[in-house]
Amino acid sequence: MEEYQEQSLRGKVFQRIREDILTGVYQDGEELREITLGEKLGVSRTPVREALRQLELEGLVAIVPNKGAYVTAITQKDVKDIYKIRSLLEGLCAKWATRNITERQIEELEEIIYLSEFHLHRDMEGSKKQVSELDGKFHQILYEASNSRALEHVLKDFHKYVKMARQLSIGTPDRAEQSVAEHKGILMAIKSKDEELAERLADEHIRKVMKNLHIEK
Repeated sequence: MEEYQEQSLRGKVFQRIREDILTGVYQDGEELREITLGEKLGVSRTPVREALRQLELEGLVAIVPNKGAYVTAITQKDVKDIYKIRSLLEGLCAKWATRNITERQIEELEEIIYLSEFHLHRDMEGSKKQVSELDGKFHQILYEASNSRALEHVLKDFHKYVKMARQLSIGTPDRAEQSVAEHKGILMAIKSKDEELAERLADEHIRKVMKNLHIEK
């Protein structure tokens, strides 16, 4: 039981630091001090040290002997590569989701689109953030609906890695509105059990995001 709790703590520390790196809390080149992180997270240095080693394996942290651990941010090339791979996998995900999606998941996707359209037309602080978060939830549900743990794991990780770029992509009203419309088209194809159309629309959706981010296919 004690070993399980230690593993759970290490996992939570890892996820928290990872999320803070991916969302820009820590900047490229910034030093990550074990003592400071431990105090911030309310843990000892040991789980922090282990989390930093794991983050080094992911390429998010560089550990320099006798100096310390430093953030190595996602590069523009990383973002391009991830989106190119996503453009191949998102279509497959939508195709498999068409076969395996549940009524509950369809209802959740419909609610997300409804809320997205609601926030699109609200000129209030926080509305853009809501649209961005809803965009993420839409894709998360599709990943789960694919009924493939392997595909879900890969796409969820990619989604986290390009979180900042994705927020930039739907940060303008025009693109945000187009994105919601594209989501609606994908959902309609899924509800119609049209696998090929769902696959094509999902692929086109990512291609348009890439174009908006000036990423060449």
